[in-house]
Amino acid sequence: MNSQQEFKAHGEGYLFDHLGMTFSFDPSGVATGLLALEKHHFSWEGRIHAGTLFALADSCAGFGCLKSLPDGATGFATLEAKTNFVATTDGGTLKAVATAKHLGKSTQMWDVEIISEKDQKTLAWFRCTQSILWPKPAT
Repeated sequence: MNSQQEFKAHGEGYLFDHLGMTFSFDPSGVATGLLALEKHHFSWEGRIHAGTLFALADSCAGFGCLKSLPDGATGFATLEAKTNFVATTDGGTLKAVATAKHLGKSTQMWDVEIISEKDQKTLAWFRCTQSILWPKPAT
């Protein structure tokens, strides 16, 4: 998948599509995700739902991993994920910035910072490890 249009078409109907996330990837290897917040992204107390932040971070790291797969790899699966929630917001747009910390043949590690564009503050830090999937050998 080399374009945002191909990724959007491939991901249509999945979680990130339903939540309204969009992604981009620049040549330096940084993946960026955007999410315009709506009522369904919040808890009943009016604070952004932790699941919204986790889903954005995990999806952004996944998009970066997908764009960074080694030649011949067929996909990836999350091995571990950790989120530190440090602030909240009451609206606006969220920006997730995913940076690869390790791009190996069998694993990748990604760090993601989620920022409130409205408040210009960090809401969460996320780190995950991805297992790189390879075709099964013929038997």
